[in-house]
Amino acid sequence: MSPAEPLPRPKVLLALLAGVLALAAAGGAVFLVARPLLAPAPAVSGAAAVRAEVPDLAALAPQPREPAAVPSAALPSAGAGPAETAQVTAGPGITPTPPRVMVISHSTLTHQTKRDIAGLKHVEKIDSFDGGAVKVSGVGLNLLAVDPARFRAWAPEEVAGQQEVWNALLRGEFVADSTAVRRLGLALGSYYQVDGGPRLRVAASAPFGLPGVDGLVGEETGRRLGLLPGAALLVHGPERAASALDAGVRKLLGSGAQVVAVGERRAASAPAKARASTPPRPRAAGRVTVGRPGTYLELYRKSAGVCPGLSWTVLAAIGQVESSHGRNNGPSSAGAQGPMQFMPATWKAYGVDGDGDGVADIWSPYDAVPSAANYLCANGAGQGGKKLEKAVWFYNHSWSYVRKVLSISEAYARAYP
Repeated sequence: MSPAEPLPRPKVLLALLAGVLALAAAGGAVFLVARPLLAPAPAVSGAAAVRAEVPDLAALAPQPREPAAVPSAALPSAGAGPAETAQVTAGPGITPTPPRVMVISHSTLTHQTKRDIAGLKHVEKIDSFDGGAVKVSGVGLNLLAVDPARFRAWAPEEVAGQQEVWNALLRGEFVADSTAVRRLGLALGSYYQVDGGPRLRVAASAPFGLPGVDGLVGEETGRRLGLLPGAALLVHGPERAASALDAGVRKLLGSGAQVVAVGERRAASAPAKARASTPPRPRAAGRVTVGRPGTYLELYRKSAGVCPGLSWTVLAAIGQVESSHGRNNGPSSAGAQGPMQFMPATWKAYGVDGDGDGVADIWSPYDAVPSAANYLCANGAGQGGKKLEKAVWFYNHSWSYVRKVLSISEAYARAYP
């Protein structure tokens, strides 16, 4: 999806405009503020007047386009300034110590509590980290704030070797857990405004395997976010003793903290009834045939059938905002691709084969538009009202974006009654 940045406020736009004019004057540029008088255009009314607000979809033919070459300067920056050179090297001495138990406390764990846990039978290593919950546009995220050099040993082996993950934390950026990226539709490279806090750039994602943890930030970023110092504790010991570790920590802490089993044993020990009680998110089948309509109007109308209750005008509005109906397919600076500007990870989960050619092609409008309907439907768009608004927010995490899409959708509804 497109980067989720709020639209500039009017005052900001005026300030930017004043800056442009000042620069132009300094550079000797001349702005023509007067134009030759023209004959007045004939007045339009009724449906023609409404349709003037939006393109004529009946005259736009979907055209699959190849991806445009993206200059290296347009790609997301890995960082700027002195922090860009900071790195955590993958040198010798990092011994994997996968957590068997995770403790989440509502207050800072005392030194005595940590000493008591470290003294339990089978415990070989413990380490504590800051943690807490923040909100982005009202959606909660559970975060840990970590020192990359210390936390790296606790990460899965394949993640420990991903250098960009650890460098991103040192740059003050957010590394999302892979499950949170899919669940929340986060776009790598995009910025998200924390409610009452700073903006965070989602620089990378990785499967950390910590239940309920949506991602990591560095220690300094954690302090800026107000995360609770020393509220999370990871415990390592032999895999064969994982059950005993879990029981020992639970007995020691009582009801004063949440104790969570981590790793394969957690999945194996989860009751079958509990696993079955969480239905998969709704998703269309891999082959949702809408064919190859000759116009965007027909394509949007057919694709809306993927999600009963979803108006085709919402798809048309998103298509207009994202790519001007296939005229600007990207890739964007954040890596979004195709006429509906999907991030590759989101496409992998929700992309469908719309024209029945056996391939779900992110660049093809015949696949991308029904895939957008599929993704919106998975987030409740077919239920309308607030659910629709939230589904559009998931498409691009900005309420300004939501308002813009729904306004254009209403214009389409008026133009094509």
